[in-house]
Amino acid sequence: MEPMEPMERHEITGARLRRYILRDVEVRGSYAEGSRFIGVEMMNVEITGEFQNVTFNGVDIAPLVEAELNRRDPDRVKMRPTDVAGFREAWSIVQSRWDSTVERARELPAGSLNASVDGEWSFIQTLRHLNFAGAAWVGRMILGDPSPWSPLDLPWDEAPALDDIPLTRQATPSLDEVLAVRRERQTMVSAVMEVLTEEQLASSVSRTGPGWPKIEDFPFHECLLIVLNEEWEHRNFAERDLARL
Repeated sequence: MEPMEPMERHEITGARLRRYILRDVEVRGSYAEGSRFIGVEMMNVEITGEFQNVTFNGVDIAPLVEAELNRRDPDRVKMRPTDVAGFREAWSIVQSRWDSTVERARELPAGSLNASVDGEWSFIQTLRHLNFAGAAWVGRMILGDPSPWSPLDLPWDEAPALDDIPLTRQATPSLDEVLAVRRERQTMVSAVMEVLTEEQLASSVSRTGPGWPKIEDFPFHECLLIVLNEEWEHRNFAERDLARL
């Protein structure tokens, strides 16, 4: 069978797929809800993402996956804080871990830090994306900067063209160039954490002007949780790929 052309931004609603053979298929940035896979056989399958109410042979595996990930690294539980002290501790943990990861990356040849492993973001692209996340959810949503971007920021792969948001995916800046922006964003988030109050955590924020995100009454604490999640998960991906490099 000839390889199929890449299919992007297709919506398959109410489909019934029978006797399909999915071999060497890659699905990225996709969304599945209310779907059923019946009588399937899966071997040598790797799935990464977020799971909720995912049932395999009558067993909801999402809690099992969460428990195992938390067992492997107890600090992971701290990435869902509920009070000021917890947010400050979580931010300190991820920053300390990233410091170690960056030092590990510096031991590799500079060119390899712009190299992709298995089609994933390079190390430098990962840092660029974290800079984007900090700008979006703290710079814009919390601090109210309508356009907090750097030309080196990197949105998610499926992001549409948005006014004034950089989309220089093919850029190959040096590690030090990206880290200069990174330090600014880390300082920005740290300043928010330093003066954070319980009242703020219980409040909401709205940004309705041009740009992204454009959301009304979004929980303040969710902005910070998004940043923590991005920092935690992407560091794990970076460590995985540095080992391969």
